[in-house]
Amino acid sequence: MTDPNHDESPERAGAERSDLAWAWAGAKGGLSTPGIVLFGSFFGFGAMTHDFGWPLWIATFSTLLVWAAPAQVVLAGALASGAGLAAATLAVSVSGVRLLPMVVSILPVLRSERTTFAGRLFAAHYVAVTAWFEGLRLTPMLPRPARMPFFIGLSNMLTFGSALATAAGHAAAGLLPPALSIGLLALSPLYFLLSLERSSRTLGERLALGFGLVLAPLFTMLTPKFDLLLVGLVGGTAAFAIERVAGRKRAS
Repeated sequence: MTDPNHDESPERAGAERSDLAWAWAGAKGGLSTPGIVLFGSFFGFGAMTHDFGWPLWIATFSTLLVWAAPAQVVLAGALASGAGLAAATLAVSVSGVRLLPMVVSILPVLRSERTTFAGRLFAAHYVAVTAWFEGLRLTPMLPRPARMPFFIGLSNMLTFGSALATAAGHAAAGLLPPALSIGLLALSPLYFLLSLERSSRTLGERLALGFGLVLAPLFTMLTPKFDLLLVGLVGGTAAFAIERVAGRKRAS
């Protein structure tokens, strides 16, 4: 007997499966290796906030509200140095500018005829490194109507799982050496770096990654306030230019 779904188009399959089912599939996707690594990073952050004297509820709420470990470290450092709440809020807001290119790149992928402007704006607030990377990796293979609910389910699992990990790290702070807590914070960026290397396909992508690794220590010593900006500008521009020249030579 012929399977009635065998010749079904991806768009029709996405339309017949409920948004809740796709969201649940996304939530299960959040329990993969990237999610576990992210939870480990927030476990370390939770332990660090305990050393800063933060109450458990504030540490957990900061993960739900800020939802970006680097920005949360900026917040903790600013408050620990005696900066006012307004100055700390400004510092966190400025650090979030780095996420804007991620938002711009992923929202067109998630968009479909069923998404609204309010829905896309809501999804933008979930965009952080792991959610962005996994969203771009997993959603393009799905039918258009499924992408937004899948991403929301994925992001909710990452967000609330990280909040629970923050609370667990805060509660277990007395059992962890300070060096281990700091080391756990580095898990997520290290995994992201290795994932970028693994997913690099073109010459420009590989060169951009290599230039970034070489230039980052140099610009950190020369101008620590603008190191990240200059690494991206110089390294990315050089990689793009070399790839264009190489492409023209291959075409000629």
